[in-house]
Amino acid sequence: MDRPLSLGYSPCPNDTFIFSGIALGRVPGSQRVSEPFLADVEVLNQKARQGELDVTKISFNALVHCLDHYWLLRSGGALGRGCGPLLVTGKPCTLEDLRRATVAIPGRLTTANLLLELLGACQGPRVEMSFEQVMPAVASGAVEAGVVIHEGRFTYEGLGLHLALDLGAWWEETTGLPLPLGCIVIRRDLGREAARRMDEAIVSSLDWARRHEDEAWPYIRRHAQEMDPQVIHRHIETFVNDFSRNVGPEGEQAIRRLLEQAARAADVKIPDRPLFWDSQEPRSQ
Repeated sequence: MDRPLSLGYSPCPNDTFIFSGIALGRVPGSQRVSEPFLADVEVLNQKARQGELDVTKISFNALVHCLDHYWLLRSGGALGRGCGPLLVTGKPCTLEDLRRATVAIPGRLTTANLLLELLGACQGPRVEMSFEQVMPAVASGAVEAGVVIHEGRFTYEGLGLHLALDLGAWWEETTGLPLPLGCIVIRRDLGREAARRMDEAIVSSLDWARRHEDEAWPYIRRHAQEMDPQVIHRHIETFVNDFSRNVGPEGEQAIRRLLEQAARAADVKIPDRPLFWDSQEPRSQ
């Protein structure tokens, strides 16, 4: 592959931390990429559905619509425990109170919205908006509740909001598995060698960031929605973990479990093709 690959990820600190080595040119000899395209994850989800980016971060909920064209990489994703979306409200209430409530969501294809569907407790209207608009919408009373992702889990109380349910904790208690939030995918038609090089580049970039956080910090902070350094550090500590380097067997089990539920919720069939670039077996085997 001679040409640089197009690469997309979000401006959230976990993504900019992981990809800082690549973005800052600190991973020599790896798969070449063009200037990264940074956007809200729902924008990336929609671009992936159209196959517009060679390599991109997307929500696992969006992956069921993209598997004909993309492989999963084993590195760079967001998967873990204690890092799930939060359902928040402007005043204390129960899930029963929210059965017919209007809920703000950070995109139809986000894993956050999938979890809300799987929960089945909120049957009212859903209003899509960019993730940073959700908490202000709840605080202003424009909506009765909202699903908070990213650094919002650390800041919602400062806006006077109340936790109705930790959707990640609900998933973990229900399944016993870590929660898959987002993943890195690569176009299948680029071939396995490009996928291998990209996986290696992401691991090298993550390792570089861990060794040189001071050098990566200006890049991370420049793109962060929340500028408080303590919040940024907490975000990275929460969402960047061992699964970010390699999903491993437990992570793969969790991914397959979530994809099955996402496919049922969307009434789509998951293609009988290898899920990861380095797997030779169809998904169903």
